[in-house]
Amino acid sequence: MTSEAARALAWLRARDPNLAASRRAARAAIVMPGMFALADKVIGNPAVATFAAFGSFAMLLLVDYGGPMRDRLFAQAALIVSGAVLVCAGTAVSRSTWLAVVAMAVVGAGVIFAGVVSSVLASSTTALLIAFILPVTLPGPLSSIPDRLAGWGLASAASFLAVAVLWPAPTRDPLRAAAASACRALAARLQAEVSFLLDEGTAEAERDEAIASSKAAVQALDRLFYATPFRPTGLTTSARAVVRLVDELGWLNDVLAQTPARINPDLHRAPCAVKATAAAVLERSAELLETSRGDPEPLRAELVRLRTCLAGLEANAMLEVPATSSSDGQQVSEIVSALDPSFRAQELTFAVSQIAANIELAAMAERRSWFDRLLGRQPAGLSNTLVAIQERAGGHFDRNSVWLRNSIRGGAGLALAVGVASETGVQHSFWVVLGTLSVLRSNALSTGQSVLSALRGTVAGFAIGAALIWVIGANTTLLWALLPPAILIAGFAPAAISFAAGQAAFTIVLVILFNILQPIGWRVGLVRVEDAAIGCAVSLVVGLLLWPRGAASALGRALAEAYLDSARYLTAAVEFGLGRCDRGVPVHPAPDPDLIRAAAAARRLDDAFRTYLSERGAKPVPLAEVTSLVTGVAGVRLAADAVVDLWRRDDGTSAADRAAAARELRALGDRVTGWYGDFAGQLTHGGTLPDPLADGDITDGPLVEAVRRDLGGDATGVAVRVIWTADHIAAARRLQSTLLGPARGLGSQMRHPLGFGSS
Repeated sequence: MTSEAARALAWLRARDPNLAASRRAARAAIVMPGMFALADKVIGNPAVATFAAFGSFAMLLLVDYGGPMRDRLFAQAALIVSGAVLVCAGTAVSRSTWLAVVAMAVVGAGVIFAGVVSSVLASSTTALLIAFILPVTLPGPLSSIPDRLAGWGLASAASFLAVAVLWPAPTRDPLRAAAASACRALAARLQAEVSFLLDEGTAEAERDEAIASSKAAVQALDRLFYATPFRPTGLTTSARAVVRLVDELGWLNDVLAQTPARINPDLHRAPCAVKATAAAVLERSAELLETSRGDPEPLRAELVRLRTCLAGLEANAMLEVPATSSSDGQQVSEIVSALDPSFRAQELTFAVSQIAANIELAAMAERRSWFDRLLGRQPAGLSNTLVAIQERAGGHFDRNSVWLRNSIRGGAGLALAVGVASETGVQHSFWVVLGTLSVLRSNALSTGQSVLSALRGTVAGFAIGAALIWVIGANTTLLWALLPPAILIAGFAPAAISFAAGQAAFTIVLVILFNILQPIGWRVGLVRVEDAAIGCAVSLVVGLLLWPRGAASALGRALAEAYLDSARYLTAAVEFGLGRCDRGVPVHPAPDPDLIRAAAAARRLDDAFRTYLSERGAKPVPLAEVTSLVTGVAGVRLAADAVVDLWRRDDGTSAADRAAAARELRALGDRVTGWYGDFAGQLTHGGTLPDPLADGDITDGPLVEAVRRDLGGDATGVAVRVIWTADHIAAARRLQSTLLGPARGLGSQMRHPLGFGSS
């Protein structure tokens, strides 16, 4: 390879990682001209040619499915069938303006909102919208449907084959690979910590290096997870299980941040046995993640060992407590110190067990037979696809959901564009609606920036296209020769160069296409500029009228709601424990409804954060600070999960009086969850944020004394669970100090025009 070619390839890889855009563009440059030529020159039908060309464009340039080839082809087939239905529906309403407008509003909002269910659907949104926009903006009778379907069918068959055989993308699932790396790094960290605490040869510097490596691996997973404008998960069972790992691995990393000091090795011996087994579980988990359709049996065996170790730890935890009834502060401190290593081991065991359980579910789902997949039979412990759809979509039927707002905004904008294009009698109303679709963003400022970029690119494309037509004239042979490289550039430019460059290249493609179909010279470019300007104006109006402050404002509300719902879930989890702890407290069922609400709020927050990240322009608050606020929600929710899991293992048979312990535990939980309620309220309204609860505000003394008085030497398992529940609550309390700084920085932007205040 020459040095020039090497530099060109390096430039290409720098701007197009994994050559994803280049792959899509190359396929389209081969398939789209071929289908267009077949329909125009062989079949001789302009309608077939138009739908073959734009269908190829939509199905090859605007979607890029990942995962195994079988899954990609299945997604491509679903896109083909769905697109064919939309072509028929668009044609059916195309001759009535009011019907076309209403249908465009419903289909536009519905297709955009459907993306909340799956990243596969989200990545198909633009292609599906074009399948409806093209026929609805080209009025035709029902008798034209066969020709239009024929064009879409040609494009479908060619795109299906192209995805399979033309430079097929290697099977990739970067989220799984990153999660596996994080599992291995966290396992190495646990092994280094065990060796250090038991004084078995690992130096402090080696342990610190393992800590740094695990933090880097988890941070890399987080960056990858938030690198797309939608949550990277599909409707497949394994994908839904794997995506949960992001929060759980982050939480495990935070749990391990509470690094214990090296004191008496005997005090650490039992907890370290649990940690060593947890490290083995993480190693087996990483292996299973990296192996498609792998055998989960080795992981199950390690999980059994881990649960056995945990049971022994819980049974023997109180044996380390000083055997005295003294109530002085020294004895309380000794009790807390004695239980702390075992609590840390119990806390990480819960996190590791959750991680392993999700990976096991993913593996079991992948090992299902084709017939089981067809019937929707799920592994035990995971909801079916229909329930998952209901949970995801239902969680976004909320007035503060960014996804719902963007769906309504998108549907309204596209419907308005259809109406304006029809009433103004423009020559190519398709371009008006496409212009609206191209530049509509989540707030007025971002839309305005997109308008300028789109018009700049369109004018540049018109100038270049007009010059080409002026030079070439009516020589269609040269136009056919220029079409493939023009498509190649149009497919590559938006991702690798800029949005404006993509608009310019697309305008050149349209100039060439329409001059092949109906030679009218440079004027087709001028029409494109005029129509794009109308579409951009429509999107700007919609952006100004519907929630003009965009995702920044919604992100503040989503954060507040997520913290509030997670705190309520923690309160319900504590009440669940109290119902099993104190015979004087009514038995509470497991707080599953509170968990569902907290999970739905977390998904809305995730979408608001992704939309905020994707908006153009400077961010009023540093992204690192906003990210810490977003990930803090998972910490509160997982602390509640841990409390529920802890008390589910208690049989509640002890007859001891536990009223004093229950009162202290409830008071402790109320103080912590009350803080989050105040925090959420001030986060929304821009008031003074509460100071974090200090160690002096939450003391272990009253709780420990209550446990000793109520339970004495009896029911030690309950005593341990009561104190460990308090430790889980304290873990949620420790988050407060990490949240306050970023929240104060966010609060300083409350009155910013595009800040986080209410809109």
